[in-house]
Amino acid sequence: MIARGRVRVGGTVVRTLGSRVLGTERVEVDGVEVRRAPSKTYVVMHKPLGVVTTLRDPQGRRTVRDLLPPRTARVAPVGRLDYDSSGVLLLTDDGELAYRLTHPRFGIEKTYRVVVSGRIDPDDVRTLREGVRTAAFRAQPCRARVISTSSQRSVVELVLREGKNRQVRRMLDALGYEVVSLQRVRFGPVLLGELKPGQTRLLTTRELKDLRP
Repeated sequence: MIARGRVRVGGTVVRTLGSRVLGTERVEVDGVEVRRAPSKTYVVMHKPLGVVTTLRDPQGRRTVRDLLPPRTARVAPVGRLDYDSSGVLLLTDDGELAYRLTHPRFGIEKTYRVVVSGRIDPDDVRTLREGVRTAAFRAQPCRARVISTSSQRSVVELVLREGKNRQVRRMLDALGYEVVSLQRVRFGPVLLGELKPGQTRLLTTRELKDLRP
């Protein structure tokens, strides 16, 4: 198109390949202005307990939209976190990236810190690693390690590459454990870090680069 003289910059035909354009200059192709694609918004939120991972709720419960700073672009949650779960949640208006992060074939890792009642059995940890069969589905093998354990409570870290509805709770329920608390501490390369419940921040350039293929 450039070689054929179809491109104008600031009203002047440009025929030199590799010419650079300032952001203030008007660029036209065949007389039609080329506009810069609108920038996308990428938000990291520490979703607290008791908040619904939707933009509105018919029951009038608090939603993640209520926690977004004023004048934030209309972003949507990437996947879900249960009402009674907390942790890192991504929100964006980039539909292509949201699809990649939620579709099972891409296998984006998500790390959960789970507290269960009682002392967890080493055999059950092995079962988690091999893939648990629940009443609704068979979970894929995952990484599992015990962080601490006692007769009252055990803390387990699970790394999953899929995201079925209430998957972690169903996996542990299938093994006979009551989940006391569940927090997602990592979504792909994005760590929960020092974010307090209800706080948000923008993705860093490095995190966004790591999330994209």
